[in-house]
Amino acid sequence: MLNIILCGAPGSGKGTQSDLIAKKYGLQHLSTGDVLRAEIKSGSELGKEIDALISKGNLVPDHKMNHLIEHYLDTLPADCKGIIFDGFPRTVVQAEALELLLERRNMKAVMIDMFVEEDEVIKRLLERGRTSGRADDNFETIKQRLKIYQDVTKPVCQYYLKKHNYFAINGNNTMEDTFAQIDTILQLIQK
Repeated sequence: MLNIILCGAPGSGKGTQSDLIAKKYGLQHLSTGDVLRAEIKSGSELGKEIDALISKGNLVPDHKMNHLIEHYLDTLPADCKGIIFDGFPRTVVQAEALELLLERRNMKAVMIDMFVEEDEVIKRLLERGRTSGRADDNFETIKQRLKIYQDVTKPVCQYYLKKHNYFAINGNNTMEDTFAQIDTILQLIQK
C-alpha cells in the first residue's frame, strides 16, 4: 500500500498535486482542510470551534485531528491502494499518532516535502483568495499561517527525515514539473 504525506507551506500546491497523484495511482485523497471546511459549513458546534481557530490561521488541536484521522482510516474501502495525507500531520505529536495508527494497520507512510519560496506562497494564496473567496487567504492570516508552519509543522519534516521516510522536492516550478518530481519518487518507492 502506497501512503504519502504531502507536506509544504500553505499554498505550496499540496491539493493540486494530491489530485494528480490520486488520479495516476488510484489513491484515496484525504484533504484535512476540505474535511474541516465541510465541518464548518455544517454549522455544528465543532464546526464553529474549528472556524474560530482556522479563520485566524491557527491549528485545530492534535487530539481532535488524530480522532478525525483514526475515523477516516477505519472507514477506508477494502480495495484501498493507499492514502495521500494532504495537510496532516501538522505537528510532531500528530506525526507520532499517525505512525501508531498506521502500524496498527500494518501500514507505513513516506513524506514528500514540497518546498516553495515564501514570496511565491503568498502570491499564490492571495490569488486563490481573490478567485475562491476563502476567508483565510488574506495577507494577515497568511502571515500567521506561515509562521505556524515554520514553528510547528516544519519540525514534522525532521521527524520523517530521522525515520528515513523523507523526500524533498522543489515546488517553485510549474504544476507539471512539480508532479514529475513526485512521480519519479513514487516510482522509486514502488520498486
